[in-house]
Amino acid sequence: MLDLINVSYDTQIPNNVGLSSDKKVLKALEKWHPGYIDWWNQLIPNRYQQSEVYLRTAVSVDPKGWAKFDYVKMPEYRWGVLLAPQVEGRTIPCGEHAGEPAWQDVPGEYRNLMKRLIVIQGDTEPASVEQQKALALTAPSLYDMRNLFQVNVEEGRHLWAMVYLLHKYFGRDGREEADDLLRRQSGSEEAPRMLGAFNEETPDWLSFFMFTYFTDRDGKMQLESLAQSGFDPLSRTCRFMLTEEAHHMFVGETGVGRTIQRTCEVMKENGIEDPFDVDRIRGLGVIDLPLIQKKLNLHYTLSLDLFGQEVSTNAANAFNAGIKGRYQENRLTDDHQLQNDTYKVWDIVDGKIVQHDVPALTAINMRLRDDYTKDAAGGVGRWNKIIEKMGIDFELKLPHEAFHRKIGVFADKLIDPDGKFISGAEYDKGMVEWLPSHADGDYIQSLMKPEYEPGKYARWIAPPKVGIDNKPGDFEYVKLAMA
Repeated sequence: MLDLINVSYDTQIPNNVGLSSDKKVLKALEKWHPGYIDWWNQLIPNRYQQSEVYLRTAVSVDPKGWAKFDYVKMPEYRWGVLLAPQVEGRTIPCGEHAGEPAWQDVPGEYRNLMKRLIVIQGDTEPASVEQQKALALTAPSLYDMRNLFQVNVEEGRHLWAMVYLLHKYFGRDGREEADDLLRRQSGSEEAPRMLGAFNEETPDWLSFFMFTYFTDRDGKMQLESLAQSGFDPLSRTCRFMLTEEAHHMFVGETGVGRTIQRTCEVMKENGIEDPFDVDRIRGLGVIDLPLIQKKLNLHYTLSLDLFGQEVSTNAANAFNAGIKGRYQENRLTDDHQLQNDTYKVWDIVDGKIVQHDVPALTAINMRLRDDYTKDAAGGVGRWNKIIEKMGIDFELKLPHEAFHRKIGVFADKLIDPDGKFISGAEYDKGMVEWLPSHADGDYIQSLMKPEYEPGKYARWIAPPKVGIDNKPGDFEYVKLAMA
């Protein structure tokens, strides 16, 4: 009987899907593997490829004991294909097939729609590694470097998860799509990644923390929705990916929080009460709170665009087909078909931002975006508690959803962070205060000096409260190879 909990290592690709007896798919994945390793080796500087990193590696899909921690060289990390255990008697949770047995294969009528969803999800995974490829060179500590590499290898494993589904269930088309996942490159003019936020640069560590908080949170919402899929292998894949994704958002939230903590400490140590006394604060080598707000504005709004149009027939079709559900569909108490339900969406009427009801089936994206905003607000509230506890009069805020948008009803509209229409001149003047400028970027870059001594941290960021795997503060999370 196939062991769906523990991971088998009897093939080149660790898995719990019985690859050793699925020769066709195993051969296809082994053929894809060298291209993946070439991609990885081209991204990560060689010094770090040879370093020993204290990584967690999935050895089981049992939530109570799924990972082990040990030193691993990243090219030797055992990327694998892991699905959460199959739920006996699972049914399709939503759409016109609600209540029917979950599919173990792809229904022919939904083949193209299913493939596109898997390809889009798969495309985001290598993109984020590409965006973060140079950050190790300026790591503020070995602890942070280790967290970067942990995120990187798990994004790589998530790519493997999607590639397995493409090879297993989509034949030649799937194999071609899997090859294209390695052909596209973040920011490339010829072959960019499919979603805009994944073609942006991640030039510094504050950007990385904001990305892992805001953009990986979009990943969480999308994975949660795909985990509701009536296509059981996709559901099981995403359920396990969510187990790993939580750490990525932890890295983001605590990274921003530690940056805020250090800024507030330095302000208090030097008797600075005004958070807008930017020149003086920057003279002390920390990141001022208004600049942190600018970075928040940028990454939050880029992430909102990932949800697509507020009213979408594609999203409606995916829901109605039972391919993709809503966030935590199993906890919702409606009929899960939405034939007669409505949902409020944003719109612009007579020059004003308003909300009005539309058929809920067409507002699936809007609902998911609303769920995302509520989820993202929690961490912002925790960041504000750090500032409040230090006695500094400043509050971070999520900007209005209409601000700085490139997709949807608000695309390219002149709207400020409070959701008010403004003139072009006001918009141009305000952008200096609302989004990071080149000068802001240059300042942050000036702080990006590596700190490679165990237990030591760059001046601009505070140490974590607790180490990874409960290790002591001076633990050597990365044993650096000689340059």
